[in-house]
Amino acid sequence: MSPIKLLALLLLPQIVAISASDSSPFTFNGFKSANLSLDGVAQLAQNGLLILSNFTKQQTGHAFYPHPLTFKNSSNTSAFSFSTYFVFAIVPQFQLLGGHGLTFVLSPTRGLPGSLPSTYLGLFNESNNGDISNHIVAVELDTLRSAEFNDIDDNHVGIDITSLESVLAKPAGYYEKGVFKNLTLNSGKTMQAWIEYDGVSTLFNVTLAPLKSRKPSTPLLSLRYDISPIINQIMYVGFSAAPLQTSHYILGWSFDINGAAPPLDLSELPKIPRIGPKKQPKSLTIGLPVISVVLLLLVTICVAYYARRKWKFAEVVEGWELDYIPHRFTYKDLYIATKGFKEKELLGSGGFGKVYRGIMPKSRIEVAVKKVSHESRQGMKEFVAEIVSMGRLRHRNLVPLLGYCRRKGELLLVYEYMPNGSLDKYLHDQPKSTLTWAQRFKVIKGVASGILYLHEEWEQVVIHRDIKASNVLLDGELKARLGDFGLARLYDHGSDPQTTHVVGTLGYLAPEHTRTGKATTSSDVYAFGAFLLEVVCGRRPVDPKSSSEKAVLVEWVISLWSGGEILGAVDPNLGGEFAEGEVELVLKLGLLCSHSRPEIRPGMREIVRYLEGTLAMPELSSAAGVSGGELGYYCEGFDDYRFSYTSTAQTAMFSGSLSVSNSLISGGR
Repeated sequence: MSPIKLLALLLLPQIVAISASDSSPFTFNGFKSANLSLDGVAQLAQNGLLILSNFTKQQTGHAFYPHPLTFKNSSNTSAFSFSTYFVFAIVPQFQLLGGHGLTFVLSPTRGLPGSLPSTYLGLFNESNNGDISNHIVAVELDTLRSAEFNDIDDNHVGIDITSLESVLAKPAGYYEKGVFKNLTLNSGKTMQAWIEYDGVSTLFNVTLAPLKSRKPSTPLLSLRYDISPIINQIMYVGFSAAPLQTSHYILGWSFDINGAAPPLDLSELPKIPRIGPKKQPKSLTIGLPVISVVLLLLVTICVAYYARRKWKFAEVVEGWELDYIPHRFTYKDLYIATKGFKEKELLGSGGFGKVYRGIMPKSRIEVAVKKVSHESRQGMKEFVAEIVSMGRLRHRNLVPLLGYCRRKGELLLVYEYMPNGSLDKYLHDQPKSTLTWAQRFKVIKGVASGILYLHEEWEQVVIHRDIKASNVLLDGELKARLGDFGLARLYDHGSDPQTTHVVGTLGYLAPEHTRTGKATTSSDVYAFGAFLLEVVCGRRPVDPKSSSEKAVLVEWVISLWSGGEILGAVDPNLGGEFAEGEVELVLKLGLLCSHSRPEIRPGMREIVRYLEGTLAMPELSSAAGVSGGELGYYCEGFDDYRFSYTSTAQTAMFSGSLSVSNSLISGGR
């Protein structure tokens, strides 16, 4: 074959790609006749409205212009200028409880395969976030603060270059005659957005404004950044959204390369769905006496029916509680969602009450409803205030607390439903299915990240007080979500202030906690140590049904360690398929975290670094204060193990249960 033919053959794919690309401007005044590329939950309404997401499913939604666009003359040249203009609206399902926002994105592919919802905004996943090879440039309109990506607040606009950690971000708003005015992105109001990039000056401008306002002369964001090394010669443009109790709409869109995006005809844009019910007429006119009599009879019947229904669904609403109404669910909705709290909807029960699965009647979202007994009125106001505060916790490894309901002597807490249930059913009592070591290690790191957020990364310190496998739930992707965070601490508000309650579960309680009744971040670390051993070994921390040498899990692991056989503690259900280095690290870390002396236990930030491999864990013997010799019951650093665990285990064996006393409250599901 001649060199000319060979060269033509090699260049043929690039020639075809460039010829197939489209660099002409486009304008969509609504999307009735638009040929967009949609995936996930994205759809087009009959009136031409582009719906990127809805309230019902926590999935991604993508909408892309179907044809590729040429952004550079060649792979090594500078990027062209481009401009886009669109009109959007973000509508939350519950007031003040908005989810994540939407993004405008330049992508090398039509769609974003492998992207995750929630905090990842449908753009990235855990592996490609921050990887320059993803070639993604986006502008995020974010309505929820994600601490792991250093978001500035829960209502901001950011420029993202290959990563969800924005290169530049500012609170949402616009400039009018030089004065900055705020915009609430998830207010449900329709807004305008302009995104412009100058290929010559490499200046990136992002501008917002209310629907019928002129384009402000001063942009909200202005960033000098050359995107030429980031983007490919051929790219796709579109939108991404990752719903969480929020709907995202695009009403119109225009785009141009090397020119200003064409204006939209605002009068032709479709309407977004009505927010809330239609207004009812203020009065009805009745003209005929006969109709009056009939209506009077109907009213009498309806009043009797309403009184009966009101008694059935009676709730407690006091004056101080009006401040928390946006976070409150009606008992009627929860009753219908759980089919009257039927036993077949029961997910589990524990010391704090029973948990039911439910489907909300209006939104059709799945929830888990926990019924907590709370007879005392003392501290209820502080209790509810703290529940609402806990509802603001947002982390990928925590079960979201959506709200509450109060009725007579009951408090009902509403959580996001986790379809794969609790971790303990995959570990104990001959499970029907188990987890691989890779899945278990991912769960361990996820729980550690969640506890670190509670201890150090939120605005307040939250002590969990009941870390164990039954309080770790698994979502649809088997990602760990720590549940009941802070519930034990909250429960104290309704208790007798003269009484010290030890709240937790046998086998996870730190020795100093049982002595003083005071929970600390260090006592949480102790429970996490027991949890680590539980996940690796597939055994409960205390099991009176086992032989005496195995009844107390930590003693058994220490005995294996002292004999140089620590890997003998691994769960047989793993079938010998595990990473020995990771397993040994977790077992030793479990012993270190479970140390009887709080000052020797590491903090959660150190633990996360140990698990991620960015910090080497110290030798266990030196960390435990061992001077040498056998590591059995007589270890200098582990002497208190035997007393702490053995005494409680013997009590449990004599009583025939795992309840030490009325003061040991299990907070399981």
